[in-house]
Amino acid sequence: MRIKYRFWFETDRGYVLGPGTYTLLKEIEKTGSLRKAAERLNMSYRHAWGLIKEMEENLGKSVIVSERGGKGGGKSELTPEGKRILQEFENYKMLFDEIVMRPYRKPWIAVDAVLIHNDEILLIKRGKEPFKGKYALPGGFVDYGETTEHAVIREVKEETGLDVAIKDLVGVYSDPARDPRGHTISAAYLVEVKGGKLKSGDDAAEARWFPLNSLPPLAFDHDCIIKDALSLLR
Repeated sequence: MRIKYRFWFETDRGYVLGPGTYTLLKEIEKTGSLRKAAERLNMSYRHAWGLIKEMEENLGKSVIVSERGGKGGGKSELTPEGKRILQEFENYKMLFDEIVMRPYRKPWIAVDAVLIHNDEILLIKRGKEPFKGKYALPGGFVDYGETTEHAVIREVKEETGLDVAIKDLVGVYSDPARDPRGHTISAAYLVEVKGGKLKSGDDAAEARWFPLNSLPPLAFDHDCIIKDALSLLR
């Protein structure tokens, strides 16, 4: 036998967000298009649009904003409320996994990016706990079905607006005490900029360059990761 569970968000008006609509929002976030998201989920555009409208009506707020036409077709992106409810769902999912699946606990998998240019390193100020307000390397959790290589490129884009390519693996960091939320294993990559424009996003309150000889106090074990990255570059 296997333990299974399911949870969802609802208001007095009705259903708002569950596993299916969560996946739809994540695909919109990744592809920048409701139509592409529906195609990747083998769902009709009409059905996908109906799910979004039902969600917005029951929530009383918009979760996506769409732009029609253009050379490449229409675009869609999550509103701040859409990003907030998506993050809240992920937080509860992590919590329920910890409670329900306790006898079968496994470490979470994360990624961190080390981006060094002209003796400066790119850091983000964390907008959420743990370590809210402290600086850290860009990074985050790996989505189910995603490689760590894809995850680190995605996370850098979401948090800093920059497009990057992987240069090398710095190391794998697995100390069970490195993250106060629980046992988290992180694959840290050395990356380089390929495009984009620097701007903070996702759960990053700020993204900025720091001189390597004048770093602020860092979250997690990121000082160790940076030290290892500098050794690799030498």
